[in-house]
Amino acid sequence: MVVQQELTDDDVNRIFRALADATRRDIVRRTLVAEISVSQLADAYAMSFAAVQKHVAVLEEAALVTKEPRGRERMVRGDPERIRQAQRLLDQFEQLWRSRIDRLDALLEEEAN
Repeated sequence: MVVQQELTDDDVNRIFRALADATRRDIVRRTLVAEISVSQLADAYAMSFAAVQKHVAVLEEAALVTKEPRGRERMVRGDPERIRQAQRLLDQFEQLWRSRIDRLDALLEEEAN
């Protein structure tokens, strides 16, 4: 049985803060496809190794990726379940807005008749 953990407001804030940056979104995308070292990530961007490490730290804080030592390397792996949690949250917002639009449509339909 899979237990779905409810996101706290702090979790949500960390996730969306982390995903607000294009580089971090790209890191998540890359690490969901395959585990990759911080060094390999740093080679992919026109920024310093330290800057990439900071991006990874923000993603770790939001639990979007995990980083584990393997020899001299630090391997980064995306967490698909955390992405699913964020998607479920976005789905809830979408349902809320769709229901509001449906109510507005119904109201406008009533006034038109």
